[in-house]
Amino acid sequence: MKFEKLSENKIKITLTSQDLKDKNIDFHSFMSNPLEKQDLFLDILEEAEEEIGFEFKDYPVRIEALAMANGEFIVTVTRVVPDSKNLHKKVSVKRKNTKIDSKYAIYKFASFDDYCNFVKYLKNHNLSLSYKVAKNILLYLYKEDYYIVFDNINLKYSNIAKFNSAIIEFAKFISNSSLFICKLLENGEIIMNNNAIKTGIKYFK
Repeated sequence: MKFEKLSENKIKITLTSQDLKDKNIDFHSFMSNPLEKQDLFLDILEEAEEEIGFEFKDYPVRIEALAMANGEFIVTVTRVVPDSKNLHKKVSVKRKNTKIDSKYAIYKFASFDDYCNFVKYLKNHNLSLSYKVAKNILLYLYKEDYYIVFDNINLKYSNIAKFNSAIIEFAKFISNSSLFICKLLENGEIIMNNNAIKTGIKYFK
């Protein structure tokens, strides 16, 4: 794990997939909402304070996470300094007991071609077994966008880090909420309901 100070109020943290494994952080938790990120990364931020003097406890912080193609994860942490007129207000980052549900994950492809290119990439980069990443993998069409839903994610899948790095090259992470899945069920059109990755790899070459 590497810490780099970009400015007085911004740092960059580089983590390898092994770092995430050591800290028991899975990718979908990594990409969840900001408050939950603060809970997950509190220990990491404390390490940053010790190593490079980045104080955060008396400030709200904004955390952005990005998975790189080489398997590394980049976290940018920005300390939000309040306006002088609001200096009397003190906002702290506190550890929460929120448990992040990583059973589901939903990604959005801007076009069907992006989905096809994604499954072709998996096939050409020895990731053809990625259909094992979840028990159910479905593809929906909703408002001219294509959504791939991973239901009952297998966090023990051996190539999950490579898979996560691959999918964000072609799709955007949307949600890990079952409520969004209900929206797709009610308003979307099911395109593939029999493992959208396995089917795609088979038919799109």
